[in-house]
Amino acid sequence: MNRILTCAFLLLPLCASAQEPINPVDKKSAPDSKAPSAAPKLVNPVKPTPNSLAIGKKAYTSDCAMCHGKDGAGAGELAVTMNLKVRDYRDPASLKDLTDGEIYSIIANGKGQMTGEAGRMKAGQIWDVVNYIRSLSKK
Repeated sequence: MNRILTCAFLLLPLCASAQEPINPVDKKSAPDSKAPSAAPKLVNPVKPTPNSLAIGKKAYTSDCAMCHGKDGAGAGELAVTMNLKVRDYRDPASLKDLTDGEIYSIIANGKGQMTGEAGRMKAGQIWDVVNYIRSLSKK
């Protein structure tokens, strides 16, 4: 398991350097990387349907759970190993001050030590992950 974590940690910078700029679906649904202040106003164009939540869960599990935890508790193996403080998405208070657009922007562009998913995920997938993350606090 330690070898896997070490490999994942070593590959993170490589993945970050291979990112391409986001290709927005349209101006209302994806943030303009030059204007992050527009992120709070973005409206999620994807309804949180069972299909959206399933797609979001699949993407979350493969790309986010290593740090944010399988259940969203913020205690994924890599976060624990790196001693990172990560939000507990199960707690409704952890996301109450963030709009869907801000969450989208964080996922797409990264924040702090977190690399962005733009270039690896399509805009629609990121919105599905936003829906899935929101659903974690409702369980």
